[in-house]
Amino acid sequence: MSEEEIVNYPVVVIVGRPNVGKSTWFNRVIGEQAAIVEDRPGITRDRHRRMAAWLGVDFWIVDTGGWMPSGSELDDKVSRQVEEAVREADLVIFMVDAAIGVTDEDELIAAWLRRTNVPVLLAANKSDNDRREQERWQFMSLGLGEPLSVSALHGRRSGDFLDEVVARIPHVEAPVEEIEAIKPDGVPRVALVGRPNVGKSTLFNRLVGAERSVVHDMPGTTRDAIDTLVETPEGPLVFIDTAGMRRRSKIDDSTEYYSLVRALKAIDGADIAMLIIDATVGVTSQDQRLAERIDVAGCPILVVLNKWELLESEDRRSVEADLARMLYFIDDAPVLKLSALTGMGVHKLRPVLQETIEQYHRKIPTRDVNRIIAEAQQKQPAGGGARVLFAVQGSNDPPTFTLFVNRELPQPYIRYLERSIREAFQFGSTPLKMRVRKKGD
Repeated sequence: MSEEEIVNYPVVVIVGRPNVGKSTWFNRVIGEQAAIVEDRPGITRDRHRRMAAWLGVDFWIVDTGGWMPSGSELDDKVSRQVEEAVREADLVIFMVDAAIGVTDEDELIAAWLRRTNVPVLLAANKSDNDRREQERWQFMSLGLGEPLSVSALHGRRSGDFLDEVVARIPHVEAPVEEIEAIKPDGVPRVALVGRPNVGKSTLFNRLVGAERSVVHDMPGTTRDAIDTLVETPEGPLVFIDTAGMRRRSKIDDSTEYYSLVRALKAIDGADIAMLIIDATVGVTSQDQRLAERIDVAGCPILVVLNKWELLESEDRRSVEADLARMLYFIDDAPVLKLSALTGMGVHKLRPVLQETIEQYHRKIPTRDVNRIIAEAQQKQPAGGGARVLFAVQGSNDPPTFTLFVNRELPQPYIRYLERSIREAFQFGSTPLKMRVRKKGD
């Protein structure tokens, strides 16, 4: 069940100018650091949507970037994201800064919100003490009713504020199975990984069918990892759009550093990683390092050569040669050539993803494992009297095979047996783990 099908839950959207504490409040309500928070404007650019609950009332809460109309091209894209979120809202929390007072931007936002006819709850954030609480009355001039004091950072008046939120939204008694459907446990997770500005967010938006991540021709646009549950003809998938990753030595910005941490965490928790490479630039040493990092995480890799339509035939051959040379250690990984911008070849992605995920979760019967191992040993003995007595797949995610042996096997022979298993059961690029136990251990 997709988020769009669960239509009964009310939607609460947090809006305001940049740096008033929207993400801090969002994190407090959901109880985790899901959105990057830093004391400077422009950190949040995409919409973040999570389930929250207060006094037994379930609702969606949506964090948005700062509304900045008539700014730069990127500001305009962020503002359109905010406007789209408000159109879907049952209640808008308009957050202002009690420490600064009413600004021209606050007045512009208030005028826009009055035109939307969406219920608005005015939050005077940073009301960290009694004196600050008294400052809230100046916001009456915005014409949106009585402002409520709250401190997102310190939690002051948070309970009272949430009481008011749930009093203004519909209450839905959801069946248990629908609540479970919101939590995508067991749904395959696909992380979109790559260097900055290779087209990850453009591909993410095309895959999920909505403009959920801000796309702009500037490196570093995506700051957080954005999760979206999507129903596909092949089954549900969770797509994770991650920030572009550079070498740690090149990172001198704390926000970019935490974006990198989130991206690495997304890789570790993914069932499959799509390594997106800008074909117009070619395969770089950073692409190689990212592939190595994904390989270490133990999840399958799908290589995507984006912007393929922009290359001439000679350039395409050069990119393919570089791919084989620099990413030789994942030579079994599927490679798709497409254009996230035009949609060329994108339709091939989901079937390949599903096939790769199925391989990652595959469990092979013990008798079949031993049959392949016996055939491999008959074709090429280990030598020195060493042999596998029995083999079993102990677990999956990734598939892990335990070989019970009479004496130590040489590493090249273990790799030979791994190749035999991979080819016999068509594991493709799925990483396999091979464990060896001596008889009597």
